Amino acid sequence: MKRTELLVTPLSVNDILPLAEAGADAFVVGEQRYGLRLAGEFNREQVKQAIELAHSKGKKVYVAMNAIFHNEKMDELSDYIKFAAEANADAIIFGDPAVLMTAREAAPDIKLHWSTETLGTNWFSCNYWGQKGAKRAVLAREINMDSIVEIKENAEVEIEVQVHGMSCMFQSKRSLLGNYYEYQGKVMEIENRKMENNMFLHDKERENKYPIFEDENGTHIMSPNDICIIDELQEMLEAGVDSFKIDGILKSSDYLLTVTKAYREAIDLFFEDPDLYEDKKDELLAAIEEVQPANRKLDTGFFFKETVY
Repeated sequence: MKRTELLVTPLSVNDILPLAEAGADAFVVGEQRYGLRLAGEFNREQVKQAIELAHSKGKKVYVAMNAIFHNEKMDELSDYIKFAAEANADAIIFGDPAVLMTAREAAPDIKLHWSTETLGTNWFSCNYWGQKGAKRAVLAREINMDSIVEIKENAEVEIEVQVHGMSCMFQSKRSLLGNYYEYQGKVMEIENRKMENNMFLHDKERENKYPIFEDENGTHIMSPNDICIIDELQEMLEAGVDSFKIDGILKSSDYLLTVTKAYREAIDLFFEDPDLYEDKKDELLAAIEEVQPANRKLDTGFFFKETVY
């Protein structure tokens, strides 16, 4: 049985080697001009360094180009795709079809991973983009375990699932922080609005805090809790899901290292003997809970939500 890849989003070049040693098999890097909600900003030189360091340890690097591209950026795509290919990136992550069309001419041999955040909800869509050239489909965070297993059973492409970290609830291409307080002031308030990081949208009715930030791609409102499914991996591992993603956005390097080690051990234990994983999974969950930020609860996301048709 093929061993499931452990994919991690590093904060900087300095994280590559420690995370590789901790058990990460692959990394997502890039810059916000082309990629969405990256854990760290990597300019071209840093992308090259990350690829060289990862390859020196036998690991892979995927370059993020999954932003939504308007006309003013279209002329830049070919150059950046050629750069990624020449830097020996193992794949490009895309959502906008413009990237796929441009890659056919600029770097026809580079692998493509289809990732549109919310549209990877069924095997038909995954296979459609596979027929267009994608080698992998990244599933939406809003589908449950039964749907994930069904998709994997029918998919003709690799399947990637996020198993840890926060997810995006809302994105607007507009810069909303400047007027959001005035618009929602009677119900919610933004804490630390003037800071670049550590901003939260308060929902007092639900007693939730939603991390919120702006970058070149607009305004992003993130989930109040972090997904953590380390104690419920067996069904996806048995189904043969190709890649598990740990998203490190708005987390520290030390936190990311601890979580990577835990998931590495969980995956390895399962492939050695599923019973060993069953015996150890609660302990691994406890290890993550020890380093979890006080304001970020862990939950299972949509993995066990009932699908409503």
